[in-house]
Amino acid sequence: MNTTELVAKIAEAHSVSKAQAKSIVDDILKDIVDAAASGAEVSLPGFGKFKVKETLEREGRNPSSGEKIKIAASKKLTFSAAKSVKDLLNG
Repeated sequence: MNTTELVAKIAEAHSVSKAQAKSIVDDILKDIVDAAASGAEVSLPGFGKFKVKETLEREGRNPSSGEKIKIAASKKLTFSAAKSVKDLLNG
């Protein structure tokens, strides 16, 4: 499912226009990203948690030359599914 399909489902389920549904979806995603950027964890009970995970700088190897390289520290947004979602997915 992509954003367009999600917007169409929300618009139909809640009797709103696709433009209104798209605005709602965009706002929700923006708010999740903004909260994560500020270091906050976003918890959606029954669905899961979004949080930022930090990785330290480390040493790696260039796969084509075998040369040692430094991999910069970074942050990434992770998602952990709620138990109810995991149970649904696993039978």
